[in-house]
Formats: sequence, C-alpha cells, structure tokens
Amino acid sequence: MDLRLRDKVALVTGGRRGIGLRVARAFAEEGCHLGICARGEKGLHRAAEELATRGARVCAVQADVLQPEEAERFIRRSAGELGGIDVLVNNVGFSLGGNLMEATDEEWRQVFEGNTLAGVRLTPLVSPHMRRRGGGAIVNVASISGWEPQLAGTGQYGASKAATIFLTERIALELVRDNVRVNTVSPGSILFEGGSWERFGQRNSESFAAYVRDGFPMGRLGTPEEVADVIVFLASPRANWINGRHIPVDGLEQPVPVREYRPW
Repeated sequence: MDLRLRDKVALVTGGRRGIGLRVARAFAEEGCHLGICARGEKGLHRAAEELATRGARVCAVQADVLQPEEAERFIRRSAGELGGIDVLVNNVGFSLGGNLMEATDEEWRQVFEGNTLAGVRLTPLVSPHMRRRGGGAIVNVASISGWEPQLAGTGQYGASKAATIFLTERIALELVRDNVRVNTVSPGSILFEGGSWERFGQRNSESFAAYVRDGFPMGRLGTPEEVADVIVFLASPRANWINGRHIPVDGLEQPVPVREYRPW
C-alpha cells in the first residue's frame, strides 16, 4: 500500500535508538525526509548516516526537548533545512524514582516533563508549519501503563502516560480546523537490542521466560518495527479518518501481578 508520504517531512524526537529509530527508518522507507533529535551526539549522527543511506534528507539536531529553547531550536532548524513540517512523532519518554510512596516531587516533575509536557510544548511549535502546508499529523507515543496499573513500572510513569492519552483528544479537538490530526500509540512490552527487556532477560532468564509464558497470549514480546508500522500509518493520509484516537500495540498483553518478572 502506498501511504502517500513521499517527500513529506517527518520529525521524530528521541530518534537515535529503539522505537524512535525504527519509526524514522519506516518514514525513510516511505520516501520521507527526516528531522531527528536526541541528547547524545554520537548515536544521533550514526542514526542520521544510516537514514541517509535510505534516501532521506536528514536534519539531526542534538537537543533535549525538555528544555524549551532546545525544543524550539530543533523545530526551527528542521523546518528551515527540510522546507517545512508535515508530521511530528513525540517519542521521548522515561521513568524515574521508585514506588509511589518513595518518589520525590522532583522525580514526579521530571517524569511529567519528559513524558507529557515535552509533547505539549512541541505541538504549538509545529502546528503553524503544518497549517501552512494544508495540514499534518501528530502521533504521541504513550504506553499501556497509562491505563493498566499492574503494567505500570511506577505510579508517576503510568500517570504521565495516562495524561498523554487524555491530552491527545483534547489537542485534536483544538487543531481539527487546521486539518492537523493527533493520535496516540501505546506500545506494550517491546524487546530490542540494548533495551530494558533484553537486559532483564539476560540477567533473569527464568523469570523472563515465565513472564512471557504468563503475560503474552501470542508467546512473545513485541518488536519496535511493529510499533513503527502503526505510527507511520497513523501519520499518513491513509489514516485521514482517524483522529483523537488511542491505539494500543500490545499483542493482548495481560497483567501479571508478580513484580519480579519485570525489569523495573
């Protein structure tokens, strides 16, 4: 299926590894040009070189989108070098702190800043560029932790992802007249090289095998490519009638109440 994305400009935050890099690859394979950002310069330029081999023009910006001035610089440089913006994927996210009763106010603030407010900050920066091009698409990456407490590593992480899911529809309503669609993709447990699940499996092979057996009807964890495919479809004109929606990509993952199965 032609997703009608050729020569569109897609921005992906956290685009140097994991799901973000796979999303950028998938856009490149559809003929898009790419703006990617990350905090680490070395990995960022390695990702940019790889994406360029797939035919994409790439603007790679070392930037921490949790910092307002750096977020603005990422958007400004990407739009300037690539000629505009059609798509934004808010992929940056992380967790800090321990259990609910142990987490500090600062840890809560940082988690919400990274998982929720960074995307909220970027949206008004990209929307004027999309408006000038007749519309666009924003995809927020949340998590199944946003509605399933037993699958949330920490309370602050799950709550921040729940906020992202809620805000997606609110932002979609505000941007609908600009022909800018906003959707959320919520991955389940995703296995990739260097990720937390790979490290957990290497340290605790028996617990990992039990977790897969008890929590995954399909018999495996997901791949970042499977998440990327859904994100790229939602960003494409083929998904024009999907707006303000929340799409889980979790293979029917089931809550497993035994905490030691998990890598946090």
